Amino acid sequence: MSDGFAIIAIGASAGGVDALRTIVAALPADLNAAVFVVLHIGAHRSDLPWLLSRSGALPAAHGVDGEEVVAGRIYVAPPDHHMVIADGRVGLTKGPRENWARPAIDPLFRSAARSFGPNVAGVILTGGLNDGTAGLYEIKRRGGTAIVQDPADCLTPNMPQSAIANVDVDHIVPASAIGDLLTRLAGSIPSGSTSRQASDGQEEAMVAEFTHDLPVAVTCPDCGGALRRSELGRLTQFSCHIGHVYTAEVMLAAQFLAMERFVEQAMRSLSERAELCRQMVVQIGDDAERAAQREAWHAASQEAVEQSEPLRALITRPWIHPGLSRMDFRPQ
Repeated sequence: MSDGFAIIAIGASAGGVDALRTIVAALPADLNAAVFVVLHIGAHRSDLPWLLSRSGALPAAHGVDGEEVVAGRIYVAPPDHHMVIADGRVGLTKGPRENWARPAIDPLFRSAARSFGPNVAGVILTGGLNDGTAGLYEIKRRGGTAIVQDPADCLTPNMPQSAIANVDVDHIVPASAIGDLLTRLAGSIPSGSTSRQASDGQEEAMVAEFTHDLPVAVTCPDCGGALRRSELGRLTQFSCHIGHVYTAEVMLAAQFLAMERFVEQAMRSLSERAELCRQMVVQIGDDAERAAQREAWHAASQEAVEQSEPLRALITRPWIHPGLSRMDFRPQ
């Protein structure tokens, strides 16, 4: 990745399209920054890159996993994916939703702050609730610049209001002024200054952030409540606030049964998907004009069958159950 340019991270929700178009229209073609945009779109199809490309001089496109970050481009989070920056490249993940959103603003802001510290400008635009506040706090904590759209200029002011209440914001301005402000900030980045920040003990690959090996807590297989661990001599017990109690051995077996139920549900869904696609193949029949559709339905059916096999292997393979045989915990 070339040195000497800024990272601009922008987050928006309700009313954000108009604000984004206003900002992008003011950005020059030679902007000394790479621009990253997250708009709360969920899994819905998005034409935002097309709209932004038509609104200003910078090309916009959905981020592609693994592509290099370069100045003078706008990277838009694609539907149903968090977008992050790691090692000078774009990262995409379908990790857990944050603040009910995927894509969410906080993952982008955190990753930008951790990688590029004071060379990051974070921008919170119109939107409900408070996604982006924690990420903007992280940008500010690591020396970056915090910018918030004036709540009076917002269709939905909650996100800017939350940021102002919880972060030492540097600039509170209307959308019409943000583009020029970002251009000035980007122009102040000295040559050779855009570099990955040193680790402070929290640095980690952002994609891995959504795949932690260790859960926060062990939960009850029956009700989902948190479990309290206790020791009775050499016997370990787990109990939840509802009153479910397990020895460690029975707890392990109960976890397996819960996993088995979920896997079987997934297998059933895949089987039904395969059958639906098969029925569509039969319905189309030998219609030559719909041959491409028939092939697509057939391929989708085969895909569902193939994807169910690893799940079947997962629950039929021999599992280790300390202190119990598998027959000991089968439903009576």
